[in-house]
Amino acid sequence: MFSQFSVVIKRYFVKRSNELYNTKISMSTHFLYCLTKFKNYEKIIIDMVLQKGVASMFRKRLLFTLILAATCLFSASLFGCGAVGNGSNGNGVNFPNGNGSTSEYTPMPLPTDDREPPNSAEVKPVIELPEIMIPIAAGIAVEENDQAIIDFSNKQDGYIMAKYLEDVDVNIRLLITVPDGIQYTYSLIPGRDFEAFPLSGGDGSYEIGVYKQVEGTRYAMVLSLTIDVELINEFAPFLRPNQFVNFNRSSDAVRKAAELTYGLDQDDVMEKVKAIYQFVITNIEYDIELAETVRTGYIPNIDEVLRRGKGICFDYAALMAAMLRSQGIPTKLVIGYTGDLYHAWISVYSAEEGWIDGIIFFDGNDWQLVDPTVAANIASTSLADFIGDGTHYTAKFFH
Repeated sequence: MFSQFSVVIKRYFVKRSNELYNTKISMSTHFLYCLTKFKNYEKIIIDMVLQKGVASMFRKRLLFTLILAATCLFSASLFGCGAVGNGSNGNGVNFPNGNGSTSEYTPMPLPTDDREPPNSAEVKPVIELPEIMIPIAAGIAVEENDQAIIDFSNKQDGYIMAKYLEDVDVNIRLLITVPDGIQYTYSLIPGRDFEAFPLSGGDGSYEIGVYKQVEGTRYAMVLSLTIDVELINEFAPFLRPNQFVNFNRSSDAVRKAAELTYGLDQDDVMEKVKAIYQFVITNIEYDIELAETVRTGYIPNIDEVLRRGKGICFDYAALMAAMLRSQGIPTKLVIGYTGDLYHAWISVYSAEEGWIDGIIFFDGNDWQLVDPTVAANIASTSLADFIGDGTHYTAKFFH
């Protein structure tokens, strides 16, 4: 009989330990629970023994066993109600973790009045991303054939859209001749969707043509047209994305620009320019290896430049132009010469200053001409003197 009672009690202890571990009852509640349950269990056993007429000497031994069991149960409750298993955690207490193995059990801490709420840390502000004027191929005014499409539905907004339809393994060029006779050359990648190209020469007549490579530097015309353009304003081509300054609302560069200008006076263009300019020249370094190996037709990937923290002059200018345009600041990506070197920089517009040719550096009194590539890598006053007032810069193309 005593061995049967021992088995029953042992099973009870193990069962309650596992249940209480799985439900993670606090230590104090656990103790009261075990004590109450054990008290009820003791009464049931004693009633059963009395009803069965067990001899007095056996009753005493039974009561002694029950008291000993109650002591064990109290100890188990006090120390987390552990069940002795096949292993030990150093304290002799292991718990099943649901898959038959054992793991150490850490009692849940009791709450105290002086604890900080879990979300008491300072909440970061939600930065709203700006709306971006994304170019679209509206299909209203189109010139096309079985090889290429030119969509000029939104010419008044300072851009056209173009795509090459054939899947060919030769170079395709898009040429735009602006009203002053300067010819802009772009690459069309076969198989891509529509891409945007700026009408950056102001109002007037534009000649547009798509050319397919025949051999070497020889190209044959595939499609051409002439359009008359009257822009809604002079800033239209320099506020939107295009093939060289390619971004959208989900671009990392757009998000970074929003972060850098958060809290600034949104009407103060120069404060925004300073914040973005300082970020670019501080965090992007000149990629000498890329500069030595870059090929004709290279197109900047602004988010990749931002991620790598490296780029050539074209990358610097495209990244900064995208960030500023996303903030509603008219920005030209300029390609031209510094002395005899082919180079890229940017110009920005403010109502107070007008067009500031070449990205600028504020010396405390005036905005000085310094492009972002040079500003990030300037190492001598002679180079700063060379940049000077911009007379060594010759702009040729505006994108």
